[in-house]
Parts: sequence; structure tokens; C-alpha cells
Amino acid sequence: MVGVGASRGVSAGEVIGLVEATLAEAGLAPRDVAELATVAAKAGEAGLLTVAGRLGVPLRGYPAEALAAVEVPHPSAAALTAVGTAGVAEAAALLAAGPGGELLVPKRKSAPHGRPAMATCAVARRPVGVPSARSGQRGPAVDRPGSDQ
Repeated sequence: MVGVGASRGVSAGEVIGLVEATLAEAGLAPRDVAELATVAAKAGEAGLLTVAGRLGVPLRGYPAEALAAVEVPHPSAAALTAVGTAGVAEAAALLAAGPGGELLVPKRKSAPHGRPAMATCAVARRPVGVPSARSGQRGPAVDRPGSDQ
């Protein structure tokens, strides 16, 4: 599962660049993604919808209250102020992965030139035996056959 957080108006290019770099860090490819997840308040953002479409995966939005109930290693005061939860990318990835999900790559921020980051990304693994949103099959969060990750 890939969790993303995004500021209003973030470009699809900034998000996809971050997602691809974060996946590469985990030894994964965009085709390995089963689902993109975020906070419900951001699930209608054009940049995020474009990225989900480009990856060919669903975009799932979780209520801020659900995300706030997930313990994350890198809480953010900015996210808490903006959307009501101290964790978006990590919490969304973990919720999408389901019970027993494991964070493979903690939150990463985009690195635009000359301005603050507008996107965050984290990758979580779905435990073996949990159905995949992409395929309807049971498998890992990142639907990579034979993967131990």
C-alpha cells in the first residue's frame, strides 16, 4: 500500500515523482502498488486522482479520525493542523495494508526545488492472506509475486 499526503493543489508530477522514488527505495516498481491511500479530505485532489489513474490503482480516502487512531513513527504538527490527524501517509498506508500491516518505507517528503514539500509518501506491506484491492486476490500489499517484502 502506498499512503500519500498532499497539500492543496499539489501537482501530479510532484506526487508521482515522490511515489516512484519511495518505491525504488523499497526495491519496488509502480506496477507493484495495489492501492493509493490518503485522508478522505484530500481524496478528491486532482493530483492524487491523476497519480492513482496513472498507477492503475484505486485511491482510498480514510476519515481523519481513523488515521489519528494509527500510531505512526513520524507524526506531523502540520498535518494535525491541516486535516486533523498527525499522520497521513504512514497511517493511510498502514490502514490500507490491514491488520498486521508493516511499514516498509516510513514517510518521505517530496523535494521540489526552491519551495517547501507539498507531498509525503510511505509504503506498507499487506500481510499474506489479506485480499488485495487491485486484484481481489490474497497477497502482499504491493502485489509483487514471490516477494518477501
